[in-house]
Amino acid sequence: MGLAGQAIPSTPKLPEPAPQPTVPDLTRYLNNPDLLKFCTAQVAAFQGRDADIIFVGDSITQGWLGKGKEVWEANFAQRNALDFGISGDQTQHVLWRLDNYPVQHLHPKVGVVLIGTNNTHNTAPEIASGVKAVLTKLQTMYPGIRIILVSIMPNRRANDLMMAANEILKTYADNKTVYYLDLVPVMTPVGDNWKGLGDDHLHPDASGYQLWTDAMLPLLNKLLPLTSPAQP
Repeated sequence: MGLAGQAIPSTPKLPEPAPQPTVPDLTRYLNNPDLLKFCTAQVAAFQGRDADIIFVGDSITQGWLGKGKEVWEANFAQRNALDFGISGDQTQHVLWRLDNYPVQHLHPKVGVVLIGTNNTHNTAPEIASGVKAVLTKLQTMYPGIRIILVSIMPNRRANDLMMAANEILKTYADNKTVYYLDLVPVMTPVGDNWKGLGDDHLHPDASGYQLWTDAMLPLLNKLLPLTSPAQP
């Protein structure tokens, strides 16, 4: 309340532009700065050291430190992995973060990219073009990085659209610099849901993060071999 008990008007929200998947955009962060808190804290923890692996994405990626935390701690935390995800992000928001966060110094050897499921107002080719822009940005920032491009997961919200986008995404793999990890065949239908997804039919539960890990570790270990602890 303001003077004389008058309510202080809230700051008007900025209108979000029409989604342009390849054009960096920060409008949603200006409207809700709290969205950036998780990512800011994650990046701050890597000041002064490299991140050998960078996970790039939206709430599904951010969820590694939520429902997937136990799996993360067991498989990725000790491998200098950075969780660079923000809930609700679309490809254009990831592009803005890559441009504006102090992550150029991290020198990751492997990137794990899962993005696009929130670009529901775009066509499949548009979604794929946004994902391609993220891949290109990472390759420009980190010469020599090898990228595991993860398929968009099944979901009840826009499954046909996302599966159509996946058909394009898989063509980006050259198995030299970009590797496609297709989770769709292992996330099989279960009733009205899919294996590994929670009750919202969109986000993985703990078993989903384990499923993702089991599918990805053989490839990740090939690209970034585990090293034995130094002997005393």
